[in-house]
Amino acid sequence: MKLKMNKNDLVLFLEDVFLEALDNIEILDVTEEGVRLRLRVDASHSRPGGTVSGPTMFSLADVSIYLATLSLIGPEALAVTTNCSIDFMRKPALRDMVAEARILKLGKTLSVGEVFLYSEGMEKPVARASLTYSVPPKE
Repeated sequence: MKLKMNKNDLVLFLEDVFLEALDNIEILDVTEEGVRLRLRVDASHSRPGGTVSGPTMFSLADVSIYLATLSLIGPEALAVTTNCSIDFMRKPALRDMVAEARILKLGKTLSVGEVFLYSEGMEKPVARASLTYSVPPKE
């Protein structure tokens, strides 16, 4: 699949239509294989037990597939999540998280992707998510 938006394009797009997505997220890399993001974890992302909360990890996974999808379809603000499933596999440390997302299938109406979430410094993923996005029809 060929890129329609690079890292700079995605940042400019988010600054224009979805600025809050950049509050704690840094786009590390955008390639034809997928995107890598870093979430700057702070106390607002924690839950009892000194770990990163599930909703925080969902948000990171969701934004990752959103950006991976946009990188391949172009600037479509109304691409939306239609399904998400997350496997929480290990207790994440309360430190920055890295998401590695890739699109498994991109069709005319759906984008299906997979994300692995890592606590920075940990070799094994702490979570794996599978997401499907609805792609707006071309007018």
